[in-house]
Amino acid sequence: MDKKYLTMLAKEYPTIESAAAEIINLSAIRSLPKGTEYFFSDMHGEYEAFLHMLKSASGMIKNKIDIVLGKTVPHSDREQLADLIYYPDKAIKRLSAAGSINDEWRSLTIYRLIIVLEAVSAKYTRSRVRKSVPADMVYILDELLNVTDDVNKDFYYDEIIRTILDTGIAESFIISLCRTIQALSIDVLHIIGDIYDRGPRADIIMDELMRFHDIDIQWGNHDISWMGAAAGNQALIANVIRISMRYNNFDILEDGYGLNLRALAVFAAETYKDDDCALFMPSTLDDNKYDPVDTRLVAKMHKAVTVIQLKLEGQLMEKYPEWEMRDRVIFRRVDFANGTVEAGGKLHKLKDCRFPTVDPADPLKLSDAEQELMSVLSASFRHSEKLHRHVRFLYAHGSMYKIVNGNVLFHGCIPLDENGGLQSVWIDMAEYSGRELMDKLDDIANKAYFLPHGAEKDYARDYMLYLWCGAKSPLYGKDKMAFFERYFLDDKELHAEHYNPYYTFSENADMCRRLLGLFVKDVDRGHIINGHVPVKIKNGEHPVKADGRLFVIDGGISKAYQKTTGIAGYTLIYDSHSLNLAEHYPFIPGESERTPKIHLVERLDRRANVSDSDKGREILEQINDLRELLAAYRSGEIKERRE
Repeated sequence: MDKKYLTMLAKEYPTIESAAAEIINLSAIRSLPKGTEYFFSDMHGEYEAFLHMLKSASGMIKNKIDIVLGKTVPHSDREQLADLIYYPDKAIKRLSAAGSINDEWRSLTIYRLIIVLEAVSAKYTRSRVRKSVPADMVYILDELLNVTDDVNKDFYYDEIIRTILDTGIAESFIISLCRTIQALSIDVLHIIGDIYDRGPRADIIMDELMRFHDIDIQWGNHDISWMGAAAGNQALIANVIRISMRYNNFDILEDGYGLNLRALAVFAAETYKDDDCALFMPSTLDDNKYDPVDTRLVAKMHKAVTVIQLKLEGQLMEKYPEWEMRDRVIFRRVDFANGTVEAGGKLHKLKDCRFPTVDPADPLKLSDAEQELMSVLSASFRHSEKLHRHVRFLYAHGSMYKIVNGNVLFHGCIPLDENGGLQSVWIDMAEYSGRELMDKLDDIANKAYFLPHGAEKDYARDYMLYLWCGAKSPLYGKDKMAFFERYFLDDKELHAEHYNPYYTFSENADMCRRLLGLFVKDVDRGHIINGHVPVKIKNGEHPVKADGRLFVIDGGISKAYQKTTGIAGYTLIYDSHSLNLAEHYPFIPGESERTPKIHLVERLDRRANVSDSDKGREILEQINDLRELLAAYRSGEIKERRE
């Protein structure tokens, strides 16, 4: 091994004893059960539902309570204990106001929480558990969790709990216990895309994700839209505002990210003052808590930014003919004098014919007032510190796809042609397909945000629009985004968006193995895990496809989809014994008893240890490096440093 590297390693482990101790520690970690991985997809800003899934470990904490306390504790008490673990501050405040908290309750609750914590912490080292405990509670919890067999355990517990009560820290200790149980219930978090749009506060979800200890993100097209907007793509700036207007979500824009929409409000009120903008009334799924806006003004703002987006998108689609999207430049085909448009081989009457900012001779050109407005909005996006903090996190922890423990994670699809072959995409004077396409797009997305000014950045920033809505984009995977048709035309056939052939072919087990083979060696044990396409349970669809090789885990956390899916989202849970799907009910605050249905999907041949995981293989490399260091110490090649 390179002596320079070993010399650097020796700074951290300066003696034979310290290197040997770390080898022993790492070997012990490899022998522990594999940590539990949680896979979420398509949260779409539904922060309350998603945070509940995290706090409850998608119902697995309640399952653990039932397992360890089910024979001795009544059902109602177990429900109350689960609610306490999920929301300790609120629960204690509510119980205190009801006069339900006394020393008997405190003592019994601490005892029960310790039993639950013992169960969820059993697969971790003492060091890992200590890192999850608030610093001022580490010693007490360490003592309670590690009572030796030669000690009268009940007496020991009673003495410590009595002291906790005497010192008046019982409530804060209970809160610490609850948060530690939460922290240890999920080892690794995988987000399969689409954190943003539709729901009210994706920024709150991002704040929570940034606090999580081990997380990766596979970008969805809605995430890419916000990333492109933060990079300065004006069409995507208009897009994220349009979607927020459509669902009346001002809180994320103004309160969440501090984006100033006053200029848009003034422009829209003046430009469309004689237009009721009836087609653009928002679909209000959640009320704005901090920035309530009159819906009539929202409709005008919605229309104003929609028209701007259609112009800006059309400009980019004409700029890059290789995108093959010129048929989507629909403003070019509008007869503004007669209020008609040619689409699908027919002439259609527009449902709204009032376009005061459109020049029929050059319909894609922004008016002077629109240009000024976009300059103001672009500056607001450019200067939003919180937005850029979140976007940098998306880049630091995100990618187009991830390979983890033999599974391949990506949001949408691997584009295929009508014959099931890999579909080629022309990018920057070359063709890409399959895994090479995903790698190329990952590179483009990074360049769009991180490169300094120049032609390469401009190209990458423009390309973010194609990633959002292009027919061959792995993140979108439909033949078109028909938002013009849905806004302006009555013909339902024109509203249809047809999925890439991937979504048909991937339900075949052999095709799944072929696609897995692009990424992993063991195609018979690995899985493809997708989001993006809501699974319509009420229509008989199932999230497990292709003989168990494919999981589609978008079950409709977003309220906008729940009538379609019939449920409220999935969590895929991969622990040391099995893979399970949690099927969630619509979230109702305060109803923790609505524990999701847990379905066993696949039982492992034997219990998986850390040594069977990617993390275990990384640890083995560290052990081998340390063994090399030991050999160098013993041969005298590198000298020990003793104080």
